[in-house]
Amino acid sequence: MVRIMPVDRLTDDDVREILTKYKKIALVGASPKPERDSNEVMRYLLEKGYEVYPVNPRYSEVLGRRCYPSVLDIPDEVEIVDLFVRPEFARDYVEQAIKKGAKVVWFQFGTYDREAFRRAKEAGLTAVAHRCIKQEHARLIG
Repeated sequence: MVRIMPVDRLTDDDVREILTKYKKIALVGASPKPERDSNEVMRYLLEKGYEVYPVNPRYSEVLGRRCYPSVLDIPDEVEIVDLFVRPEFARDYVEQAIKKGAKVVWFQFGTYDREAFRRAKEAGLTAVAHRCIKQEHARLIG
């Protein structure tokens, strides 16, 4: 099995700090379908006490929570924007994260876009790539 090494250069301590410091997550690409990774991750994060705002213009509700068409439509503060979208859509959501004042953009496996990652870093956001927020939480915090 080929393991993709993170390009974010973050240490375990850095990731642990992100996951303990920030509790408001916009989960972009949320799906009501239980077999989808985004649904499983959202359920996990909710169980661990995070405030999760599903974002997907195709749905009005996911896991009993109002689903927003964009990050900018979320009426509350957002600290982490967790991406479950194809790489070609990542740039738009990074721009939304910047405008919303998020602190972190998290590129789940398969969502990484070099330009979007670069843009997030240039704007002063922490960018996490090629990692799963659920796996990292389970590994580092439990």
